[in-house]
This record gives sequence, C-alpha cells and structure tokens, in this order.
Amino acid sequence: MNIIRKKFTFYGSVQGVGFRYRAYYCARANNVTGWVRNNFDGSVELEAEGDTDDIDNMLVAILRGRFIRVEDYTCETIPLQNSITFDIIR
Repeated sequence: MNIIRKKFTFYGSVQGVGFRYRAYYCARANNVTGWVRNNFDGSVELEAEGDTDDIDNMLVAILRGRFIRVEDYTCETIPLQNSITFDIIR
C-alpha cells in the first residue's frame, strides 16, 4: 500500500448539485479519509488520504456524478495527517 494525501480543488458546476455528499459517499466506499468543503469562489476543495488506487477510484466515482459538471480541477500531493474519517465541512 502506498498511503498519500492529495488536495483537490474542483471548478465548474460543483456547488448546489450534491458534490460534497457524492464525495463523502465515494470516499467512504473507497476507504479514503479527509474532508470536502465549498469555497466562497464557487469551487469545492477536497483533501483525500489513502492508498493511491483508492483515491484514484474515488475521483473517478465523483466525476461520474449525474448533476456534477467539473470543468477543471487542480491536484497536489500534501503531507499526511493520519485522519481517521471523511467529513463534510460546512
């Protein structure tokens, strides 16, 4: 297992369409910890910690969301925080 933590910022039609809840369920289904929150600029920020393949699978599942329209996203690897849950930050 290769445990990493990544920070994503998603742009497009990502607020008001269930993005955070989809991310929550996709993270839980793939054993990924971290958090997701809306930003004031209309983007959504997500930090994900887990196995590389699990994070990749989570991302694919999120992007398949019905009403979600991601036009672009950024991704960077950040230091581990050893989080134990995945939370929706309001």
